[in-house]
Amino acid sequence: MKKQIGDRYEPKDVENKWISLWEKKKSFAPNSNARESFSIVIPPPNVTGSLHIGHALNHTIQDILVRIERKKGKSTLWLPGMDHAGIATQMVVERELAKESKKRTDFTREEFIHKVWEWKNHSGGMITKQQKLLGESVDWSRERFTLDEGLSKAVFKVFKSLYDEGLIYRGERIINWCPASQTAISDLEVEFRETKGKLYHIKYPIHGKKDQFLVVATTRPETMLGDVAVCANPEDERYTSLKDVVLDLPLTNRQIPLLFDSFVDKEFGSGLVKITPAHDANDFEAGQRLGLKPLLVMNPNGTMNENAGIYQGLDRFEARKKVLADLEAKGLIEKIEDHIHAVGHNSRGGAVIEPYLSTQWFVKIKPLADLAVQAVQSGQVEFIPKMWEKTFFEWMNNIRDWCISRQLWWGHRIPAYHCKKCKHFEVSETAVTVCTSCGSQEVEPDPDVLDTWFSSQLWPFSTLGWPDQTEDLKRYYPTSVLVTGFDIIFFWVSRMIMMGMKFMQAPPFHKVLIHGLVRDKDGKKFSKSVGNVIDPLVMMDKYGTDSFRFSLLQLFPKVRIFYSTNHD
Repeated sequence: MKKQIGDRYEPKDVENKWISLWEKKKSFAPNSNARESFSIVIPPPNVTGSLHIGHALNHTIQDILVRIERKKGKSTLWLPGMDHAGIATQMVVERELAKESKKRTDFTREEFIHKVWEWKNHSGGMITKQQKLLGESVDWSRERFTLDEGLSKAVFKVFKSLYDEGLIYRGERIINWCPASQTAISDLEVEFRETKGKLYHIKYPIHGKKDQFLVVATTRPETMLGDVAVCANPEDERYTSLKDVVLDLPLTNRQIPLLFDSFVDKEFGSGLVKITPAHDANDFEAGQRLGLKPLLVMNPNGTMNENAGIYQGLDRFEARKKVLADLEAKGLIEKIEDHIHAVGHNSRGGAVIEPYLSTQWFVKIKPLADLAVQAVQSGQVEFIPKMWEKTFFEWMNNIRDWCISRQLWWGHRIPAYHCKKCKHFEVSETAVTVCTSCGSQEVEPDPDVLDTWFSSQLWPFSTLGWPDQTEDLKRYYPTSVLVTGFDIIFFWVSRMIMMGMKFMQAPPFHKVLIHGLVRDKDGKKFSKSVGNVIDPLVMMDKYGTDSFRFSLLQLFPKVRIFYSTNHD
């Protein structure tokens, strides 16, 4: 009996048949007998949700490259996997708990992590389903996850190695602090938004001189409670005769000195700046040069602490209002001006970021950045289009030490162990139960986890088995090409090059193919909260997978890609 052919093409019927056939025949496993190799590791999607249009574009480009090389007879590996996405995933799970009127702190650490794993299994399953329906020719037998045992082994080995070389250190520095999430975040996760604020010109009385003041301008008057000095430029003739002046810090019972440092801009405001080393990065560095002791006036949750005196317990923005009211009542505000300035926000949660003095773990990044710069300059790594090399170099030449510790529960626990008795701590790839300094068994693991990008930067070689010298590592590293959007050149691409050069003595990939970012028809980023998300599965169901993928590829070379379901 002949099979009846329908009067129209139904993509889903054909696609499902081929997906099943490919899986059954293991069509995408590398040909171990081939002489030449070609490899790509997928930029691992976060397990925060499901794939979006940008992922579909990224994966389609990779699929084309992989299928071409496979047709040429090469041993072709396209390795899939997912990222645990530390802070992003923890925030998603906390929002889910909030729907049940529950908080993370209602659970033990282990109980909460179990709930995140449940989320990961649900979300990860959805991502895998989407990838299969997209027809991606990956080798599913090699799928990896950044918290897999093997990848965790690589993370701890790299941490210990960098620590032993002095390239990882623990210290007290100004970091980007999110009071809402109560964790440090990296410079790259701070989103600066142009904000219409105020510039407050405040009178600081000269000690012992009635009705004599110096005027200092600030946008954050609540932090003046942590001032330890006022500073002028040593070349500013308005103040050079006041070298021994002491000032009464308004609203406190403290006196602070007038000092001089060349970082002060003579043209801004009155040419004077308040020095608040615990709440400003520039002030911290100035304080180090001038030998000033920082004074922290804020709690981790964004309320004022005991050093803030009568303002203790107030939220930072409520404290601002109260401080201004009290200054006004004392006649200590000279003027208030409208002022447009860039204010840092947490790119994930939106909270205003607080520059905050905190003890954290850092990577001394410059020696590693130099390795990556050399790799690109020498042609070992090629950016396509080449214009992105300029962007890469600009960032690498202005790079700062990387804060890698996060006050979260989900992620790789920092492999450091603290003795409660003698305060000794040590870094170890394996668990420490007895203090090597005093012999005490009162040893606790560091409570913090690593920035998710710390494990992601090892992706090209940790997924192939490193630190073990596996056959996959020997055959497929360096990988052939990385396909990614320009938005993570700094987050991810640069760090992978650093780690590849450091631990493999070879770059992680030969070419970096950069594509644009997909936006909606109005140029806005796709976001569930905005309600403009386009689900790839819906598009594939409506038009067929190949039609959908071809439509994406037409837009590929552009830097900004506007995607719409409309036909206009």
